[in-house]
Amino acid sequence: MTTTALDDYKYVREHIRMVPDFPKKGIMFLDITTAVKDAKAMQMMTDFLYEQFKDKKVDYVAGIESRGFIFGAALAYKLGCGFITIRKPNKLPAKTIREDYTLEYGTNTIEIHEDAISAGDRVVVIDDLLATGGTAIAACNLIKRIGAEVVSTAFIIELDPLKGREKIEATGNKVISMLNYDLD
Repeated sequence: MTTTALDDYKYVREHIRMVPDFPKKGIMFLDITTAVKDAKAMQMMTDFLYEQFKDKKVDYVAGIESRGFIFGAALAYKLGCGFITIRKPNKLPAKTIREDYTLEYGTNTIEIHEDAISAGDRVVVIDDLLATGGTAIAACNLIKRIGAEVVSTAFIIELDPLKGREKIEATGNKVISMLNYDLD
């Protein structure tokens, strides 16, 4: 890694706010909104993602609600490909398929329009943060059920102690992250 890349990572890390006990007691929430409001940090995060996929054949970037929309749309623009949304239940207007999953503090469901992608499409799944991996695995499952290929999952932040990377990779999907945190 070059000195410039290390400086970029440090700059972005300095712009991520830590919020204790959110969304519930005992959770240390890493708030990306303070980084995306800073133009330089936003460019660094987007450029990091672009560098990972610029030489891959990507048909779509799939952003997971809601912060994945920020990075997913920016990456799709830079790659010159389409952007699709993976949303919480009852937010998409047309026919959907859904997947239930477990996260570090409960359970949830996500949905995708069943016609958002087609069999054979190559898709990158984006979210801001990798914790236990449940949401990303559910998103990958949705994409694969349609018959598309998951090129990789990608995140700005990875919480190492929660072992989300191991869980995602155990399902045969790749993981890329910019910043690793050990909050223990």
